[in-house]
Amino acid sequence: MADPFSGKPVLEDLLREDLRLVICGSAAGTVSAQRQAYYAGPGNRFWRTLCEVGLTDRQLRPEEYPKLLSYGIGLTDVVKTAFGADDELPRQSFSPAAVVEKLQTFRPGLLATNGKRTAQELLGRKTAYGLQPERLAGVPVFVLPSTSGRAGPFFDLTWWKELAARVEGQRGAW
Repeated sequence: MADPFSGKPVLEDLLREDLRLVICGSAAGTVSAQRQAYYAGPGNRFWRTLCEVGLTDRQLRPEEYPKLLSYGIGLTDVVKTAFGADDELPRQSFSPAAVVEKLQTFRPGLLATNGKRTAQELLGRKTAYGLQPERLAGVPVFVLPSTSGRAGPFFDLTWWKELAARVEGQRGAW
């Protein structure tokens, strides 16, 4: 686990203006921190899922994460200065305000959370999967089942398919 007071991100954000989608996780896992690549844990379904639902045209490897920008997809986490499983993250390392600031700066078409824990931190309440009634910094929020191997029994590709359909259909209209 990184020092949550160092201020140095475990993984740099993958963000720019004009993104169709930003996916926000809770924090880099241990393997991701070691490999310096998003969603690099061997049990994580992230890269396979993006391809299966059509958000990418092939399954990228974790080290290829910067290529997501060419698909109009960015990445960030609600915890940037610590890594590990959600239940191991120091409470003080969560920074929902930093995510809101990024949304204000980059204005993506949609924010999707990779897991309910991330959504709960960002929205300040328990959530259900799917499109949420409120927006963050004017950006619609979609809650997804976590692709983490630890969340195995709760994973449901249906919600990821719905997200992909919304991203494909968004083309400027929310």
